[in-house]
Amino acid sequence: MKATVFADVTDPWAYIGATRFERAAAMFSILTGEPVELTLRAFQIDPDAPSEGRLLMDAAADELGGLDKAEFVNVQVTAAARITGIDLNFDDAVQANSFDAWRLLTWADEAGPGFQRDLAHQLWRAHFLEGADIGDPFTLATRAALVGLELETAEALLASAEYADEVRAQVSTGESLGITQLPYVVVEQRWTLAGIHSQNDYVQALNHTYAEWKAAPPPAG
Repeated sequence: MKATVFADVTDPWAYIGATRFERAAAMFSILTGEPVELTLRAFQIDPDAPSEGRLLMDAAADELGGLDKAEFVNVQVTAAARITGIDLNFDDAVQANSFDAWRLLTWADEAGPGFQRDLAHQLWRAHFLEGADIGDPFTLATRAALVGLELETAEALLASAEYADEVRAQVSTGESLGITQLPYVVVEQRWTLAGIHSQNDYVQALNHTYAEWKAAPPPAG
């Protein structure tokens, strides 16, 4: 089965949910023998976010109407991440626009199996744990190199407008789907699952979807 996961590398809920879904897909494949092909697609939660190195908590405080509200969300997200085995450090995280990151991730998807997933997790970790600016071309290119992609090619891509139209198309597709929660999973272009769920719930959803998929008639023509 093919699953498309709309996410954003600047959204902690997408990070947590996508990680849980990946693990659920692996478990599902072990249990059924049916592989799940995962592809990440862009859905920017804040397409106008500046990349100026501002602390993320300060930006969140302005957006949510106070530092206390930002801290409350921080506690909620950190707890959910900890359950998933993910470490977060909001104190050092900086605000960033994810558009260039998604250009790089779209290229990584074409580079071969595993590159896109590995790069996405590098960027999530860089953003939410290490305080790196993932809107910065140097940060993006070096993270691409860490997962085995060609550094010079990544640098050239980021200096150009390559994959910009593809990323805009991904975001437009997400908008047409009416996405309001991330991650947003689409399986075989028919079944959808919105928002964050437990790993077990994702496994159950995949089992249900698989049963319907196997029973579905082949497409006409």
